[in-house]
Amino acid sequence: MNKAFVKETDNDDDEEALALAQAIPAGAKNYITPAGYQRIKDELLQLIDVDRPEVVRVVHWAASNGDRSENGDYIYGKKRLREIDRRIRFLTKRMDSAAVVDPSVHYGNDQVFFGATVTYLNGAGEEHKVTIVGIDELDPLNGKISWVSPVARALTKAREGDTITLQTPLGADELEILAVEYPRPIED
Repeated sequence: MNKAFVKETDNDDDEEALALAQAIPAGAKNYITPAGYQRIKDELLQLIDVDRPEVVRVVHWAASNGDRSENGDYIYGKKRLREIDRRIRFLTKRMDSAAVVDPSVHYGNDQVFFGATVTYLNGAGEEHKVTIVGIDELDPLNGKISWVSPVARALTKAREGDTITLQTPLGADELEILAVEYPRPIED
């Protein structure tokens, strides 16, 4: 089929590469916890082993029905297949660039590193609890912040009891670190 009649962009990979480049600082690794890496791996395997074959089966069935130009199952299936393939490429690149870091190696340490759960008090007297994770594990509503975020960068290498300064758009904010925790190592 002539590309002129297909609403498809060739720069989807470029957009994903740009998003990847913007999220990870130049020259830095894509740090991720073992649990985060496993979630990416599970999603990738689900797409490859279950979702993609099912969509291919539907597209094959729809194509056998004849006229493809007005066949909704075929058109939607092809679109969904492109989305799945795009996500597979993205996840594969993420896994290839990942540097898996087990935060439990710092168990018992009072200094903030990747994977730490930090409880701090801000200048307004509000207590916050955040866990520093990889950019692919980010979930701010559940207290998981990316290691490249301004808060995580300000907290990194500080110790329990320290007061640090965080530069915000509204000015400087003093953060007092109340507690630093790491997950307990899993014993075999």
